[in-house]
Amino acid sequence: MSLNGRKHALITGSSRGIGRGIALKLAEQGTKVAINYRSNEAAANETLNKVREIGSDGFIIQADVSRPEDISRMFNKVEEEFGSLDIFVSNARPELPEFYQAPMELTLESWSSAIDSQGTAFLVGIREANNLMGEGGRVIAVTYAPGSRTGSWQPWVAMGSAKAALESLVRYFAVSLAQRGITVNAVSPGLTEDSVFNGLPQEVQKLARDWHESGFTPMGRMGTPADIGNAVSLLCSEEANWITGQVLHADGGASLVDPVLPLEIQRG
Repeated sequence: MSLNGRKHALITGSSRGIGRGIALKLAEQGTKVAINYRSNEAAANETLNKVREIGSDGFIIQADVSRPEDISRMFNKVEEEFGSLDIFVSNARPELPEFYQAPMELTLESWSSAIDSQGTAFLVGIREANNLMGEGGRVIAVTYAPGSRTGSWQPWVAMGSAKAALESLVRYFAVSLAQRGITVNAVSPGLTEDSVFNGLPQEVQKLARDWHESGFTPMGRMGTPADIGNAVSLLCSEEANWITGQVLHADGGASLVDPVLPLEIQRG
């Protein structure tokens, strides 16, 4: 699959984890990347060094995407450095303690942290990206679809609600920008190593890994940032120009497993 000359990308939250995996995959295909970080400048520079080792280039830019004025400043820097933008990936999120609270304990501050970093950040960001994109641009939002349609992971309530808003915006903007040939899609990873998952207690991580390796993910493992980078690259390719307004599950088949029946029954 070819990006067909898509040379400039901005990936929010790309200093590490899933965002870094996306940045490196796009860089492999010759795309220059703007690497956004909120506080970890050293990690952002490490990502940039890896991008340069691959043979591409870019720059780092500090911005807190929960602040609209920071988003505007970030896009001004993109215009200054690149002149135009071909790919915008909305990936950044707060750290787990900033939003991870059960419904009855959830503070308005934690609620706002989730909503502002997802729905509001995407709304502001895609409008800014629109000003720099020509025909055929690509916009990708990183979501977590199970959290936006289920309710059992109680402390995920703020982020699950925020991701639901994000996915709704993807559909509306897909229609809004279709006449310009700009596609707008979301990628939904399953549980992924080197992500928000690693902020959970070690015993929780082990339970989750064991569960997915036992068959809850049919492909027998959790995902990696490189897996998600591959999915984003696919949607950014020229061949994906007829795909818009969709949520692509990059989860090794986890979304296909029935959560009601025990795995032993499902295997037949």
